[in-house]
Amino acid sequence: MKKETGKTIRELGYFASLGMSVALSIFMGLFIGIWLDKKFDTDPVLMFIGLALGIAAGFSNIIRAGKKGKNV
Repeated sequence: MKKETGKTIRELGYFASLGMSVALSIFMGLFIGIWLDKKFDTDPVLMFIGLALGIAAGFSNIIRAGKKGKNV
């Protein structure tokens, strides 16, 4: 296999896993917020904060992937 082909396949794998990474960061923020709400009895507040942080982390992953794609 050519060196360029291996690099292309590796990059395709990275971009293919991007959707899973975004979804995972959103759900992690949501579930951590729900867990903290139960622990501190602050029902919806920390869930929304965790969800917002998860969404921000997901968008951060998308931006980072976009910058990586421009460098190719």
